[in-house]
Amino acid sequence: VQLQASGGGLVQAGGSLRLSCVASENIGDINYMGWFRQAPGRQRDMVAMIASGGTIDYADSVKGRFTLSRDNAKNTVYLQMNNLNVEDTGVYYCYADRGWARSWGQGTQVTVSS
Repeated sequence: VQLQASGGGLVQAGGSLRLSCVASENIGDINYMGWFRQAPGRQRDMVAMIASGGTIDYADSVKGRFTLSRDNAKNTVYLQMNNLNVEDTGVYYCYADRGWARSWGQGTQVTVSS
């Protein structure tokens, strides 16, 4: 599956952004879909993930601030990010796991200024 991510940008601390990830296939057939992020000099970590059944997991650092949702009709998942802080800065990658294959989007930069 091909993934097209968008929505990154520069925002001040306390601001909001919404990321979108459009899949080339029916996301109802995807086991897991969500977002990872990678800050400079750090490993890529999971931010939020939704299972095909609807269960959503969040990294502890974003709970209460980020919301993952999906629109099956548009084959799109969204990451609404509120109350952003400088530690949220990084490249955000959309991710899809079909069990036998994993896909990554191209990454979208999120920069939060203090």
